[in-house]
Amino acid sequence: MKLIFPRAILPGLISLAALSCADEPKETSIPTEEITFTKEGELDLLKNGEITHSLNIEIADTPYEWETGLMYREALGEDQGMLFIYTNEAPRSFYMKNTLIPLDLIFYDKDSSVVSFHENAVPLDLTSIPSAKPAQFILEVNAGKVDEWNIETGDKMKFTRD
Repeated sequence: MKLIFPRAILPGLISLAALSCADEPKETSIPTEEITFTKEGELDLLKNGEITHSLNIEIADTPYEWETGLMYREALGEDQGMLFIYTNEAPRSFYMKNTLIPLDLIFYDKDSSVVSFHENAVPLDLTSIPSAKPAQFILEVNAGKVDEWNIETGDKMKFTRD
């Protein structure tokens, strides 16, 4: 259906439309809640079969969780981390988009052995952080932990879900 308006009415309709837009509320920011850590499991770091450190973990095992990871977090506890669990071993690459805290990334193969790690990933940096070899598990922890915990290629980890 086509509407036809006499030319005399058209300027009034345009003015009315402009007034109705002026009455709409100005864009306001929506308050957001801080994303906090939710323990979903425990992870032990192993060197020569001995536990060297234990931490609480969140688990990322869905496409949405893989994509968002620790984005928008303002902090991560000293003994906390996020474990990314994939269904297969493959070359993996991460970046720090929307990630506000510096992180260390530890890449593990299908046998839970460290194949590589990246220390002090820069917050908000879009530079690719690839695994040196195919990985199935990736552990993200606070920056400095790889050095503090003396993580080396070949070290192992084991985890349990809550």
